[in-house]
Amino acid sequence: MALYEIHTHAELRRYKTHVCSKATLIQIFCLLLTIIPPFFVAYRSEGFYKKIEFYQEQPVIHFKHQVIIFIQLKNDYVTWSTLKNFNQLHMGHVRLPVVKSREEDMNRDGILDHLKFQLDMPMADSEEVLGVTLILIFDYKLRKFVSLDMDCMAYVQHSTIIPGAALQFVGDLKFHQSEPLIHKGADRRFKEEIISSSSVHASDFDLHDIFEKYSRRNMSTSLAQTYTTWITGRGAKKPFTIKATINYPQETLLYAPGFWQVIKFAWIQYFSVLAVFMYLVGKMRTFIFQNQLVTTIVQRPWTKIP
Repeated sequence: MALYEIHTHAELRRYKTHVCSKATLIQIFCLLLTIIPPFFVAYRSEGFYKKIEFYQEQPVIHFKHQVIIFIQLKNDYVTWSTLKNFNQLHMGHVRLPVVKSREEDMNRDGILDHLKFQLDMPMADSEEVLGVTLILIFDYKLRKFVSLDMDCMAYVQHSTIIPGAALQFVGDLKFHQSEPLIHKGADRRFKEEIISSSSVHASDFDLHDIFEKYSRRNMSTSLAQTYTTWITGRGAKKPFTIKATINYPQETLLYAPGFWQVIKFAWIQYFSVLAVFMYLVGKMRTFIFQNQLVTTIVQRPWTKIP
């Protein structure tokens, strides 16, 4: 007559021993073998925890109405700045332009999207403009995930052998970083004047020194995706005109994540390796005790240990 399985159940066996015994040492060794190696495996395999993370944010940017303009003529130059000491150092070459600027929030989200800038420099009919150097200063803030407050600038230079009547350009004010942003606290290391407004030293207004100092900053901005148009044929008694549109785009920013964000990601890496070690070490421990490779007292459900 054929047999069939009608019921099954697991049998619980308890292995007991004294504290000072080989079995106890084996148990401690298995515990350490389960917990410690997964940490080193996860760490050495890269990606155990995140050292750098990124997020996206549209910065809060405001034009500070600080300008330096150099216009290169055939045998001379014309300049002007919103900085009084700069104008005094270039006395004889300073000419007062008409400046118009406005910032617009196109999508009505409370964050400005771009700057419209126009400068009209009066010129004599005999003067020929062959080059332009323009510096605009901005206030730059990040608030969504990190707190950053700094001064930054946009720099444009254009030169040609053909005399011009106007320079028009469109560009993005892009953020540059050589280190991750800090995840907590306020970062105001670069909240200082890029060009000193109170200095009386000519070296503080030298463009090379200004750019060299600015390039050493860990966080800065520059114009990118710049599209320039050089217009010729300036009419009689017409000024030289600069028209600019500077966009404030959304940025992808790198930052150093905080402790809880690191742990939230790291424990998954550790647990994925720990699960494998728990299974393998569990099998090894069961083999040792089942085969009595170390002496223990085996207690089955129907036996009692006196």
